[in-house]
Parts: sequence; structure tokens; C-alpha cells
Amino acid sequence: MDDACLDSRRQNGDSGAAPVTVRVLTVAEAQAAVLLDCVAGGASVSFMAPLDRRTADDFWRKVAAGVEQGERILLVAEDGEGILGTVQLVIGQPPNQPHRADLSKMLVHRRARRRGIGAALIQAAEDAARAAGKCLLVLDTASPDAERVYTRAGWVKVGVIPNYALWPEGGFCNTTYFYKELG
Repeated sequence: MDDACLDSRRQNGDSGAAPVTVRVLTVAEAQAAVLLDCVAGGASVSFMAPLDRRTADDFWRKVAAGVEQGERILLVAEDGEGILGTVQLVIGQPPNQPHRADLSKMLVHRRARRRGIGAALIQAAEDAARAAGKCLLVLDTASPDAERVYTRAGWVKVGVIPNYALWPEGGFCNTTYFYKELG
């Protein structure tokens, strides 16, 4: 990733709210609070409830290894109180897909929802993908709220796979796939 991507920052202009910055996260800063909160809040993000801190920390160590190996880009949104949300770009793809990346694990802490954090993370991820030479992004989500955010950001809904995964408390959930071609 080049320096322009590392220096890419977005300020959230919400009136009355503390400024929010979106930036590339360094490996040493990876932490589990947002993941723990999202799973506790019912988000289907690959983990079952109750999610313990050790499992969350193990997940972030694996993400950090991917960042160190140049396979992932990790972005965070934060304010004066700490990290509000994260999103990952999986840029390490097979040889026949060098133009593509997966947008993965967009997590927004419940205290920060409906403040434009998701939209800011998506825009920063798209910018980072362009800087990494990617022109096609794909993602999947089980969240109707996230679907609205992706649709507003110009992502194209491909379809829904029923009973794809489980909610953290159990029970099947559908997963919706999206893509976006970057200009």
C-alpha cells in the first residue's frame, strides 16, 4: 500500500458529535472491543455468542498476520473515545483475480450506529482498494441495515442465499451478496 493510502483520512462532519477519523490501522493497534460488541448485539459476523475475549483476540491476531503479509488492509473509524468501527479489504487473491478484493467484517460499535460510520468506512475501503490497484469489490452481509448502507454507496445486490449462516444466538440467517466496480 502506498503512502497516499496510509495518509487517507476522512472526517465525519456530524454536528454535535465528536469528529470521526477513518484510517489504516497498524497491526499493534488491533483490538477486540468492536467485535465483542457486535456479536453481543446479534451481528452474524462468523462468531457464536457468547464470544469470549480470548477468541476475539485470536481473530485479531490472525487479521494482524494478514495485514503484515500484505494480504489485508484494515481500516478503523475512531473518535476521542476510541475505535467505533472497522472494515477489512482482503486484497490477497488467487492469481486469476488480481483485480479484485473482498470487503470483509465491517463492524460498527452499537454506540456509534446511525452516524455515518459505515458509509465512511466503505468510502475509505474503496479508496484503499483503488490505491492497491483493485477495480472490483465483493461482499456478503446478513444485515438489512448494512444492505441499505451498501446500496446507498452504489453497490449492486446480486442475490440472497437462504440459511447461509447462523445468528450468534443460533438459528439460520440469509446472506446477501453485493459487488461494486470501481471507476
